[in-house]
Amino acid sequence: MTVAVFYAIAGVALAGLGLFALFARAHLVRKILALNVLSSGVFMVFVALAYRAPGAAPDPVPHAMVLTGIVVSVSATAVALVLTSRLEAQTGRAYLGEDGDQGGDQ
Repeated sequence: MTVAVFYAIAGVALAGLGLFALFARAHLVRKILALNVLSSGVFMVFVALAYRAPGAAPDPVPHAMVLTGIVVSVSATAVALVLTSRLEAQTGRAYLGEDGDQGGDQ
């Protein structure tokens, strides 16, 4: 197993874990963290796809896309955390669900 295949498998596993947590959790901060794990998995797959052959230089385009994606991910996380904070300040809860629901995941 080459390093690129290992990175691709780990990236797919991280993306799957993040996708599962995104749908399984009701708390908004946990959903934001799951989205970050999902994006990290996608970034790992992009880096693995940039691998060409032993001794050859990797493709720089996926690396540039990953760097841009990291910047966008950090910005989106900051905005999502601010919106979650504002939602909790106004409604008194930071989870998705009905008004009588207590969130479900501890």
